[in-house]
Amino acid sequence: MAATRIWIKNPLALFTANDRSAAGGLVIENGVISELLAAGQSPTAPVDSTFDAREHVVLPGLINTHHHFYQTLTRAWGPVVNQPLFPWLKTLYPVWARLTPQKLELASKVALAELLLSGCTTAADHHYLFPKGLEEAIDVQVQAVRELGMRAMLTRGSMSLGEADGGLPPQQTVQEAEVILADSERLIGRYHERGAGAQIQIALAPCSPFSVTPEIMRASAAMAERLDVRLHTHLAETLDEEDFCLERFGLRTVDYLDSVGWLSDRTWLAHGIHFNEDEIARLGQAGTGICHCPSSNMRLASGICPTLELEAAGAPIGLGVDGSASNDASNMILEARQALYLQRLRYGAEKITPELALGWATRGSARLLGREDLGELAVGKQADLALFKLDELRFSGSHDPLSALLLCGADRADRVMVGGRWQVVDGQIEGLDVAGLIADHRQAAAQLIAG
Repeated sequence: MAATRIWIKNPLALFTANDRSAAGGLVIENGVISELLAAGQSPTAPVDSTFDAREHVVLPGLINTHHHFYQTLTRAWGPVVNQPLFPWLKTLYPVWARLTPQKLELASKVALAELLLSGCTTAADHHYLFPKGLEEAIDVQVQAVRELGMRAMLTRGSMSLGEADGGLPPQQTVQEAEVILADSERLIGRYHERGAGAQIQIALAPCSPFSVTPEIMRASAAMAERLDVRLHTHLAETLDEEDFCLERFGLRTVDYLDSVGWLSDRTWLAHGIHFNEDEIARLGQAGTGICHCPSSNMRLASGICPTLELEAAGAPIGLGVDGSASNDASNMILEARQALYLQRLRYGAEKITPELALGWATRGSARLLGREDLGELAVGKQADLALFKLDELRFSGSHDPLSALLLCGADRADRVMVGGRWQVVDGQIEGLDVAGLIADHRQAAAQLIAG
């Protein structure tokens, strides 16, 4: 059980993701931040425990806003290593169609454990595969999240437009609209938590314009409005997708999004690369969020998200690692580094700072998920923290601790706290047999490929 009042004392450096400072550290009470302390300041009342953070850089827990946990089973698979998105998908779909509940459980635990070790405390997953026998995929993921002690926005994905009807996915991976909507409503009723400190939330996430019908997009938007949950999908990831939308719907991607009732601040989109000026303005006016996935976009050669134009227009920007078959890692602190470097190629070194990239990974990502209680170090926010040490060879000779995290390539947190509880201590996840998990997961991955 976590101590009632904890002082994270005198950190080496601290990033609040806002305009506050806390050189003396912060006080946590019942899982919530209750004080930010100036240098030399002590807590206003006695604490139950003190953690000396003089060797640690303290960040708000990183927030991953787009992932496909199941894909950890198909990392670095030879046939797709050098393919762009559409052929990559068509090669992998038949493999993914063999997914089972046991394999999904292992894949989800691996993804979550890897994220947690990278300083990530909240993860959004986009699961859209429900082959026969895997109808309760989201239920499997809920248990994995609870076991790891993290927070998650689990999105009930769907595919309803198969190859037979002009879509990309094979028929064995698509579901009827009635099945999708009934399960979506069941999951929201059973698992969706509301308010500050929520651990599990559910969103609705038809997969992409080339794998679902306009009807399921409209019905999902109507359900999200009625039940007050968020909406998520892939959009404007590649030029192939734009061509598909023009050919099938006679619309560019944002026009299509608008036509099905999705252009709102309830929606966040994965990728958001290929927008023109008018589309950026419309997304900003609607407050639609964009999850930038730099590693995946580089691996599949999809393009570079226009983050600064989108932000200037009013669209929130967050970060995501994307699926582990297009990244192929689930590491949020490395994703922030990748965002820093990729965006500098677009905008220059002066405009893209380490603080900006870390802001996307924390406060920005929280906005995408509609979480006002996460993503910053401030009084009243949840005590979700990631603490990094700079004692490895790669950091020797570094001078600015916060910049060193990204510039020197930090890849593993020393300590991670979720809701006032330490989930990672000395670089190890409390209570998790990682060696056993790796052995089981490797076996499952080999079986999935072998068929």
